[in-house]
Amino acid sequence: MSEKSERAIRILIADASRITTMGIRQVLEKEQDFEIVGIAGDGEEAVAKTNELEPDVLVIEVDLPRLSGIKATQRVRRELPAVGVIILTAQDQEQILFEAIRAGAAAYLHKDCEPTELVDAIRKVRSGQFIINEKIFSRPAVASKVLAEFRELSVYGPGSTHVFAPLSPREVQILDNIAQGMTNKEVAYALAISEQTVKNHMSSILRKLSVNDRTQAVVYAIRQGWIKGPEIGN
Repeated sequence: MSEKSERAIRILIADASRITTMGIRQVLEKEQDFEIVGIAGDGEEAVAKTNELEPDVLVIEVDLPRLSGIKATQRVRRELPAVGVIILTAQDQEQILFEAIRAGAAAYLHKDCEPTELVDAIRKVRSGQFIINEKIFSRPAVASKVLAEFRELSVYGPGSTHVFAPLSPREVQILDNIAQGMTNKEVAYALAISEQTVKNHMSSILRKLSVNDRTQAVVYAIRQGWIKGPEIGN
């Protein structure tokens, strides 16, 4: 444990099966840059421990008691947007994939996947990648549902050329307000959230887009068609 550096990827595992948890743990502990910071046996515990420990990545099973993995993911992504979530499922169904996308999961894997696939997914998710998008394009039915849903979200605007944005609707909303020249304080007031929440979302946005500041994030989002540019006075 003393060999772990501050750059180690901190991971929380949430699964109702102790045997499954032990198997995942054995696989991940072999990696020198991974650190298991906690284990949760149900959804409520997963959310509580994520808030307490603030891991880099949460690996969570869909079928959890007390609170499903999907609902737990929604809460984690809302309360700690910087945490990347990998959803594991024993039933590879399109509806589960769609719900995982809506919840803000960064990756979606079958529980029978190769250990190397899970290890690779954790590293990619930690770096800010949303590899769940790869699943979308291989499932036409899911892609059409996601497209239909995002078309109804005004924050993306009509005719968006990149509906599979890695940003959550709230993050796009915040970035859109910032593009209009608002400060963090003004954005917080407009959206009825705390200024600290705005700052947390901005940190997540910069990490996801691999940019260094607000201006770069706004320019990137405008180019992708996720938000509109600054409004010019009449």
